[in-house]
Amino acid sequence: MVLTAYDLWKTYGDATVVSGVNFTLEPGEVLGFLGANGAGKTTTVGMLYGAVIPTRGFVEIDKYEVRSQGRKARNLMGIVTQEDNLDPEFGVLENLMYFASFYRITGKNARNIAAKLLDRVGLQEYARHRIDELSGGLKRRLVLARSLINNPKVVFLDEPTTGLDPDARQDFWRLVKDLKQSGCGVLLTTHYMDEAERLCDRLILMQKGKAIDSGTPPELIDRVIGREVAEVEGISEETLEQLAAKYQTWYRHFATGYMLVLPSENADNLWSELSAFHPERLSRRRANLEDVFLRLTGTSLNEE
Repeated sequence: MVLTAYDLWKTYGDATVVSGVNFTLEPGEVLGFLGANGAGKTTTVGMLYGAVIPTRGFVEIDKYEVRSQGRKARNLMGIVTQEDNLDPEFGVLENLMYFASFYRITGKNARNIAAKLLDRVGLQEYARHRIDELSGGLKRRLVLARSLINNPKVVFLDEPTTGLDPDARQDFWRLVKDLKQSGCGVLLTTHYMDEAERLCDRLILMQKGKAIDSGTPPELIDRVIGREVAEVEGISEETLEQLAAKYQTWYRHFATGYMLVLPSENADNLWSELSAFHPERLSRRRANLEDVFLRLTGTSLNEE
């Protein structure tokens, strides 16, 4: 394993913000932490790379314990935080070269590595630009390139696409997939369901500082929800309660209507009964991670 987290806890006074988190990360794997803002994702990631000291538990990167062997562990990691924190006094290429010096990479070697990384993230034409000339998406690419300057074994991406437009998010996703293919372990925190489903090989769902479930996206969807759900408006809750009891399924109020799980063995029969009530709106779709989170936590990410 490239990373192992053992029984991580973090408390501030009487407040426990992370409790009992355990997991491993393999080379070439993208592991996602999915949860609402305040779920404990950023605190957990901070403990992984040493910015936050665990109240209990510890983290190993490769064979090095992050807290007691911090220098050796940090040489194996790259970090992309929520903030860009690029140095505005340096240009694009200079930012990478300056950061390389922290790893004792200097001179021509630093310039060559920086140039290769700019090419890798599609920023070679911006090498001489100032930081304030870059868009938000280009800055995120540069921060990612900076995190790779030491050829890390694991990269931490903490909400990396927050605030980016759809095109910039897609560009960043392609870079993450490139990291995975190169054999780098990637730990991603996000509150975007589509991002989690497209990028992550495995997910850990977090709520109030606890890992409440884990698995691959398809596995979680199939185990927690099933194949399909119906969205309906204009049917009384009493009627839905009766149908849910009859078909041994589950429903949830949301927005102006309800979401009802269609059990695999009786999906068409339940759908027919719903249709017979002639609701104002009735639609049928594949289950997704939003449904999983709703089922496990009782609320959606937006509501949290």
